[in-house]
Amino acid sequence: MEPHSWTLSVKEAIALQKTLAAQVRIRPLPTGLKTIGAADISYSRHTNLLIAVILSLSWPGLDLLESVHYVCKAAFPYVPGLLSFREVPPLLEAYRKIREKPDVLLCDGQGIAHPRKLGFAAHLGLCLGIPTVGCAKSRLCGDHDSLTLKKGSSKPLLVSGEQLGLVFCSRDGVKPIYISPGHLSDIASSERLIAGCLRRYRIPEPLRLAHLEANRLRAEVENRISEAGCRKSGSG
Repeated sequence: MEPHSWTLSVKEAIALQKTLAAQVRIRPLPTGLKTIGAADISYSRHTNLLIAVILSLSWPGLDLLESVHYVCKAAFPYVPGLLSFREVPPLLEAYRKIREKPDVLLCDGQGIAHPRKLGFAAHLGLCLGIPTVGCAKSRLCGDHDSLTLKKGSSKPLLVSGEQLGLVFCSRDGVKPIYISPGHLSDIASSERLIAGCLRRYRIPEPLRLAHLEANRLRAEVENRISEAGCRKSGSG
């Protein structure tokens, strides 16, 4: 899909979500994956900058192959349920830098487990035309039965009675994560992929690495701006 205009009001963004949600396709992830990507965003409150990071890793070994990023001013306000309008544009720019495109992209956010079935992962996948999977640290909407905190256990995540994802325990005794398909993926294959990405931590390894890199770059950008400000002040 050709990216749409990102210069929208909140009302227009909500209306567009409803239209785009009908274009999301739910189907099993492709077999024979060779590379997977991981996307994350870090926000600098001090500078109003978004740092978009995409990593590419081998599958199933999860060796880092490539890391790209893009930095820009936040152009859309922080509105729960509309984060994709804030975060997808810089990630599209970062994705253009990747030499070898990943077979599937993991996203630190919701897929279709969203009030209008178009969370960050679903929106990004639709714009890129590639399979995406959402894996969030917190729940945006929906209900689920009580979950035993045993690695590998899961419960359906229901929104208005429809299963749109899973609540999934990635480590014994820790808070669960929330898995939902983005675009060109489904619940079962998304769960298998996330399970295969788990290592020592609660968060799947590709997303953990992307998060660390985004935060590292944010600190680097903030330090650079701070140092430039000090030099300018001193020159006066």
